[in-house]
Amino acid sequence: MKDIRILAINPGSTSTKIAIYNNTKFAFLKNIKHSASELSRFRDISGQYEFRKKFITDELKDAGIDLNSFSAVIGRGGLVKPIKSGVYEVNQAMLDDLRAGIQGEHASNLGGLIAHDIASSIAGARAFIADPVVVDELEDVARVTGHPLFERRSIFHALNHKAVGRIHAGSINKSYNELNLIIAHLGGGISVGAHCRGRVIDVNNALDGDGPFSPERSGSLPAGCLAKICFDPRYSLDEVKRMITGNGGLMAYFNTNNAYEIEMRAKDGDPKAILIQNAMSYQVGKEIGAMAAVLKGRVDTIILTGGIAHNPALVDYIKDMVSFIAPVVVYPGEDEMKALAMNALMVMTGKIKPATYI
Repeated sequence: MKDIRILAINPGSTSTKIAIYNNTKFAFLKNIKHSASELSRFRDISGQYEFRKKFITDELKDAGIDLNSFSAVIGRGGLVKPIKSGVYEVNQAMLDDLRAGIQGEHASNLGGLIAHDIASSIAGARAFIADPVVVDELEDVARVTGHPLFERRSIFHALNHKAVGRIHAGSINKSYNELNLIIAHLGGGISVGAHCRGRVIDVNNALDGDGPFSPERSGSLPAGCLAKICFDPRYSLDEVKRMITGNGGLMAYFNTNNAYEIEMRAKDGDPKAILIQNAMSYQVGKEIGAMAAVLKGRVDTIILTGGIAHNPALVDYIKDMVSFIAPVVVYPGEDEMKALAMNALMVMTGKIKPATYI
């Protein structure tokens, strides 16, 4: 096979990860941290574009890596229109929607923009995104909320969900499209999805107030109480939105989004840390139970993944709640960089065709 060099870019809320793969072989990884003071200079996410791009190109230059050596650049998908799972070649329609933030502001919006910019400077290179957070495979019945002014949206950790689902299926010599899985991504946000033979037919909106709380998101809140807060003159709309995403969850209870710190405090016997960690685990277990009902009890495997899945106390708590449903397997951490690279490689080797964003 001809050597194919891929640059993967994953902009997060406080960091930008870059990785290089030569075919399937990992060659370089850098996690560029951005301090709060650095990011506070920008009014919005789109304003960080040149700042983050320069960090990427500078890191590659410092490592002696020639930009012109890349065949493809793939970025983490952002809040574009709801789309089916797959690899999408970056086009003008996508660029326009990423710049406009048509479904909201998120650092991942910069992934496709930076990938396109870098690829455009390389003769013959192509730019992609894969399985963005707005992958939408929901059943129509799952969209209904109880009021016509509100509709449930599919926003979740699609890239990691799909990648881990395929990895697990391969480990048991099955196809992902043959299995019914419940996958819980446990990270800065928490998403729990019902995977029915290759489609995520229901999943909580992990971005803005649905499902379990997490290190920095409130999850579902009592609607009446939230409505009162919205009309409390002490809080602006932006402040309420930050309560839901950014300053919710562990951040609200402990003024830190460091789940490992709370894990250690709970391990040392801190009663508040124990209670809140157990409550987060409890809510994940409840959500898994709900997704088992969505799949009508026909569940092959429950998968726990993401950074927080390294916490044995949290994992054991969830297992104790849900292991009666199906076997529970744990894939701690996340390898979204490899997932991005593998998606780009499948296109570049002709195994799949990229979808067109419209």
